[in-house]
Amino acid sequence: MRNIRRLVLAAAAAAATSVAGASSAFAQSSPTPTVFQITPYVGYMVFGDYLKGPVGTSLTNAPGVIYGAQAGIAIAPQLSLIGNLGYTNSDLKVGIPLLGGVSVGHSSMLIYDAGLEYSFGGPKQGGTPINPFVQAGIGAISYNIDEDVIQTNATNLAGNVGVGADFAVGNGLSLRVMAKDYIGKFNFQDATGLGISGETAHNFAFSAGLRLNF
Repeated sequence: MRNIRRLVLAAAAAAATSVAGASSAFAQSSPTPTVFQITPYVGYMVFGDYLKGPVGTSLTNAPGVIYGAQAGIAIAPQLSLIGNLGYTNSDLKVGIPLLGGVSVGHSSMLIYDAGLEYSFGGPKQGGTPINPFVQAGIGAISYNIDEDVIQTNATNLAGNVGVGADFAVGNGLSLRVMAKDYIGKFNFQDATGLGISGETAHNFAFSAGLRLNF
């Protein structure tokens, strides 16, 4: 009887050790899910035409550097609610055939939006985990136009769609590259008080930053 008891106790101890070992291995192999993320970034923004005039003339902003930060919080597996704040500034230009762009002022732009991000969680390629994603949302672009002859503000509603990828470079750290299209019309009524209907412009932001996962 004593030998049987010893065998039972030994088997129970072995089973407990095996379960603990399996749990530890599973915990180590299963990455901790990301709940919150923040990505400071810098990039380059190219603007579409706000207005097309006669004989091929146009009104737009010259390309400029953009920088900002995006934050996100997970709301479902592979789906996050995101918010973005960016800033850029450049010359306001009138495009004239044969003469090119003529600067007519300087504008600074604050870009803010919110939306959803879906992560595909792609496979490892060449040993580097690559995680592609898509985004869609809505927000606004606020313009502050400052020139000797005119000082005005305008706020444009802008939808956006984006695509990009995260490249893991460390524990909780990824390199994020992204292209994003802000789609909207310049609000001439807000800026000038005139009932001018502008063009629907595609404003492309190309950026890179470091995503921090928590």
